[in-house]
Amino acid sequence: MTDTKIRILVVDDHPLFREGVARSLSGQPDFEVCGEGASAEDAVRLDRAMKPDVVLLDLSMPGGGHSALAAIRDQSPDAKVLVLTASEDDDDVLRALKSGARGYVLKGVGAAALVEVVRGAMNGESYVSPTLAARILTELRTEGPRSPERAEETTDPLQTLTRREEEILRLVASGNSNKEVARRIDLQEKTIKHHMTRILQKLNVRNRTEAAILLKESRKA
Repeated sequence: MTDTKIRILVVDDHPLFREGVARSLSGQPDFEVCGEGASAEDAVRLDRAMKPDVVLLDLSMPGGGHSALAAIRDQSPDAKVLVLTASEDDDDVLRALKSGARGYVLKGVGAAALVEVVRGAMNGESYVSPTLAARILTELRTEGPRSPERAEETTDPLQTLTRREEEILRLVASGNSNKEVARRIDLQEKTIKHHMTRILQKLNVRNRTEAAILLKESRKA
């Protein structure tokens, strides 16, 4: 009789965090960490080569976690992808779940809880970190198709920002560093950097100074 282990791929661009997760999971008798990667390219390549049962995927890494998630779901529809990230952004959560992620787990999770999430995913269960679940459920319930009139209303790039992104941009425009913003709104500095990357992309600007100018100009209008 042979035991079938749950084969897990861990992808995160922070070596210490990734190795810690892999070590914690490898300690379980029914788990096997079959690969580790640090980028979206690694994630897609290792998923294709290793065919893991479960992929633990960060969002903030070279190449982008969202693109890796889409590619993995396309080439391995049976793989259970669990996003393991610092981002608490509503857009990230909704986008990941709509793209087929089986769960959305914040990096503050304990090892024992993560083990249960992985086992639950293999049993067909979905998971969203409790601090996000109620908020996201409300978003999903109230979300509806946009009318053409509403779509026209959101041509201003500032209107594409989430409430959290608007809050962060206002603080940055007031001269706060990422570290100061993180302290003001009780988030990790890495999370603020992740938000700022998304803000710059949405506003189509090159840096935080241009983003701040765009915000100030909109207030004058």
